[in-house]
Amino acid sequence: MKKKTKLIRKTSKTFLLTGLVLAILSSIALYFYTKNLLQNEVEEELYSTEARVEASLNSNRQVFSLPPVAEVKTVENLRPMVLKDTIIYDPSQDEMELFRELSTYKRINNVNYHITVRTLVVESEDILMAIVFSNITIFVIAFIFLFYFNTARNLQLWKPFFDNLEQMKTFSLTSQESIHLVDSDILEFSELKSQILLLTDKVKVDYENLKQFTENVSHEIQTPLAIIQAKIDNIINEHAINDKQFEQITSIQKDIQRLKQLNKRITTLTKIDNNQFVNIEEVNITNLINEKIENFKELEINHISHSSNGKLSVSMDPFLADILINNLVSNAIKYTKNEENIDVVTTSDSLIIKNSGEHPLNNPEKLFVRLYKEGNNAQSSGLGLAIVKKICEHYGFTPSYRFQPSIINGQGEHIFQINFQK
Repeated sequence: MKKKTKLIRKTSKTFLLTGLVLAILSSIALYFYTKNLLQNEVEEELYSTEARVEASLNSNRQVFSLPPVAEVKTVENLRPMVLKDTIIYDPSQDEMELFRELSTYKRINNVNYHITVRTLVVESEDILMAIVFSNITIFVIAFIFLFYFNTARNLQLWKPFFDNLEQMKTFSLTSQESIHLVDSDILEFSELKSQILLLTDKVKVDYENLKQFTENVSHEIQTPLAIIQAKIDNIINEHAINDKQFEQITSIQKDIQRLKQLNKRITTLTKIDNNQFVNIEEVNITNLINEKIENFKELEINHISHSSNGKLSVSMDPFLADILINNLVSNAIKYTKNEENIDVVTTSDSLIIKNSGEHPLNNPEKLFVRLYKEGNNAQSSGLGLAIVKKICEHYGFTPSYRFQPSIINGQGEHIFQINFQK
């Protein structure tokens, strides 16, 4: 998952990187442009000095050499002109200096002359660096000013968006109050506000309709189920029935109870999805498990043991806590054969339930899926474990399952664990 960055920080980072690249590129461009300009000026000065020396020789005026700035010598042969940088000793500075040198050969008044003129380029380099440094300084000052101005301006422009975002974070389907959004003179933000208001209003209406539909369906299903149950009781009490009819009626009663249970669990899942469980209390899971085990013992289910390595207390809705423990223990009882022992272990931050099993599941990752079937002929897991997962997701708990094989008797263990650390 990519790391998320705030909008202002993202835009500021882009502004900084863009400014840095522009500063570097402009400084490099200015450096070479100024250097080329200064070099052209130096060469122009050299050509001008050489022209004056040549004019003086043409007029038969005496030209004196002034090393290292100008030197005039007579030579036997003419050579091509040479323009180059050279390092020579400067007596006036008593050190080696960098010069730009123009060396030409001219035939003037039937005499071959070697004319060399030079100019010091060290000062031009100093000027060049001063110009570039001044440019960088001005650029940095302007950039800092523009950066803070741009950031402040962006915060002002985006303020309606951030305010509305905070309002969206507090939006609740169960709240009767409408969401209050801030208007903006920016067209896109104004349109966004209108669309959010339309969307939230529609979502609220749909939520209320769905909630009403679920409650109505749940209520309407309970009534015919109760009537069917009452009629079956009348048949049993008022009419003589044979063994086959008794078996059929008993099967019908089990199906009725299963439908009631299914209806109750679907209603519970819907309420969890709709965030209707808002009652948060500190629930002692350790004591709740002990109470559940005692209740099961009253039903002659005595193969459940509980060991505690610390008090397990969790902040959640007490009703959902009761459903969570009941579904996990009931699932272990349902899939434990021959009344083999079921071990429940609690620590200060986790709940572990172990029940025996011969084989691991083929698709353990689908165990918490609604009505999942492990095999073609196996009965589905129902909604019990799906409700467990939904409760854990609602509170940020972590449910897990693993199979631990045994090397002694070949009988392994199905291990369900709930980690209550968020």
